[in-house]
Amino acid sequence: MRLVFLGAPGVGKGTQADKAAIHYRIRKISTGDLLRDAVRNQSSLGREAKEHMDQGRLVPDSVVIGLVREKLADPSCANGFILDGFPRTIPQADALAKVLFEQNLRMDRVINFRVSREEIVRRLSGRRSCPKCQATYHLVFAPSKNGSLCERCGEALVQRSDDQREAIEMRLRVYEEQTAPLIDFYEKQRILLHLNGAEEVEAVFRNLLQSLAVPQTA
Repeated sequence: MRLVFLGAPGVGKGTQADKAAIHYRIRKISTGDLLRDAVRNQSSLGREAKEHMDQGRLVPDSVVIGLVREKLADPSCANGFILDGFPRTIPQADALAKVLFEQNLRMDRVINFRVSREEIVRRLSGRRSCPKCQATYHLVFAPSKNGSLCERCGEALVQRSDDQREAIEMRLRVYEEQTAPLIDFYEKQRILLHLNGAEEVEAVFRNLLQSLAVPQTA
């Protein structure tokens, strides 16, 4: 099974990708993980990515696509994969299609997780993290038992700058401008499924499994 998970920041696609990868025994692929692994392993693409990252620039599509191409050809993806949050733009989707064609693969389904803007802001703005041990919490859904202190190490919890409301609104605007057009892109290919991501995690997962069990129509 080869899948793409789409959705705005905070819809829970990463959580669902983790669960689905275990359930179907396939590989979850996120570009963040690919970049970190490539930099750590000092591959040629990793060194190129690090140059851009060290200078505060976005890693170019050519590097990201190169990393995706390498990963999809890896034996660990032979049984299938989930692309979590990639592609993010139409050019990336076109490049991905070429990679799949080169490797004689086809995308089975694209899942678009939908959550209201208000709920996304509530989810992201409530996140708190520990600057020392990197543990994460949420003021509503997973509060620390130690109040404003980390349960693990006792460090004061902080709100990341990209989880502040102004930053969240900016991230959502970028998503709507750059990534939302992919919904129409994949809908035209008749491989897109919409899923309500506002329910409890287990309910969303059950609905995901049920949706994927339905045969794809031509």
